[in-house]
Amino acid sequence: MRLIFLFTLFCTALNANLVLDGFAIRYNQGHLHVLNQQKLPHEEEWIDVQTPQQMVEIITSLKVRGAPMIGIAAVLSLSQLAERGASKEEIQKAAALLKVSRPTAVNLAIYIERMMADIEKNADYRQTVIDTAAAIYREDVTLCDNMGAAGADLIEEGEQILTICNTGSLATAGIGTALGVIRTAHAQGKKIHVYACETRPLLQGGRLTAWELEQSGIPYTLICDNMAAMLMSQGKINRVLVGADRIAANGDFANKIGTYSLAVLANHHQIPFHVVAPYTTIDPRCPNGDGIKIEQRASDEVRGAAGSFGKVIWSPSHAPVYNPAFDVTPAPLVTSYILDTGSWALDEFLTQVPK
Repeated sequence: MRLIFLFTLFCTALNANLVLDGFAIRYNQGHLHVLNQQKLPHEEEWIDVQTPQQMVEIITSLKVRGAPMIGIAAVLSLSQLAERGASKEEIQKAAALLKVSRPTAVNLAIYIERMMADIEKNADYRQTVIDTAAAIYREDVTLCDNMGAAGADLIEEGEQILTICNTGSLATAGIGTALGVIRTAHAQGKKIHVYACETRPLLQGGRLTAWELEQSGIPYTLICDNMAAMLMSQGKINRVLVGADRIAANGDFANKIGTYSLAVLANHHQIPFHVVAPYTTIDPRCPNGDGIKIEQRASDEVRGAAGSFGKVIWSPSHAPVYNPAFDVTPAPLVTSYILDTGSWALDEFLTQVPK
C-alpha cells in the first residue's frame, strides 16, 4: 500500500509540473516560452511569457500565429496561471480575455471552452487546467500525424505542390497541417517540389514556410502570390494544399487572404485543391462562410512591411487601406478535406462535422 501511495504522489507531482518541449512553444513547470515569429527567419528569439495579458499581445501582434498554435498558446498561458495558484475566478477572467484575442481562428475558442467546461466538472480546478492544456497539446501532435498520413496517400511521385501562408510546426504543436502533409510525402521519398506563395501582406510564406522547408530539407521555390496563375497555366502545379482557420458546417472555410484566389485558379485549371485541418478547426455552430467573422488588421501592414530588417513604407503615409486577414473559400471549390480522420469529398465531409 505504501508503494502505491508513493507512486500516486509521484504521478501527481508529474502532472502538476508539466513539461512540453515543442518546435515553437516550450512549457517547463510553469515557465512558458514562445518562439517570436515576427523575428524569423533571421533571428530566433524566445519570449518569456509571464501573464495572460502578455499572451494576448503576443497573439494579436502575430508573434504566435496559426489556428491550432494560437489556441495551444492560450491554454498553456492559463496553465501557467493555474500553476502559480490563481483563483478559479482569475483563470476564468483570463480565459475570457484570451478567447477574443483573434476572432477568426476557431481553435482558440474551442480549446478555451473545453477547458472552462472541464474545470466545472472537477473540484481541483488548477490541476484540471494543467491536465487539459497538456491533453490539447498532445492531441494536436497526434492530429497532425494523422493528417500528414491521410494527405500523403494522395500525393504521387514527383508532384509539384503549391501552398500559401504557413501551416507547419510554427502553426501547430506537431508537424503541421498542409505542411505536415508535405513533410510526410517528402519523408516517404516522393521527390516532391513545393511552390510557396510569399503571402502578402505579412509574408508568412516568404518568412516562415520557406524557413521551415529549408529546416526540413524539402526542395522549394518561393513565388509572389500573383505568380500562381502563370505557374498553373504552364502545367507546373499538380496540387494545391492549404490550411484553415475555421471550417463552417457546410464546408466553406476561412484561411489566409489569397486562398480563395488560389481555389478559383485551381478550379479553372482543373488542379486538385485540398484544405488540411484537424477536427478542432471545424465550427458546427457556423452554418456557412457568411457566418465567419473576418479580422480586419492595421493599415500599415499593407502600406509597407516590418520585420527583422526594420520597417519600410512604400505607399503614401496615409493611403486608404483595406486589410482583411482572411478570405472565405466556398465548399464547391474544394476537391477534398484532409482531416485527422482521412480525406473526404464534400458529401463525406458533412458526415464528419461534430454534432
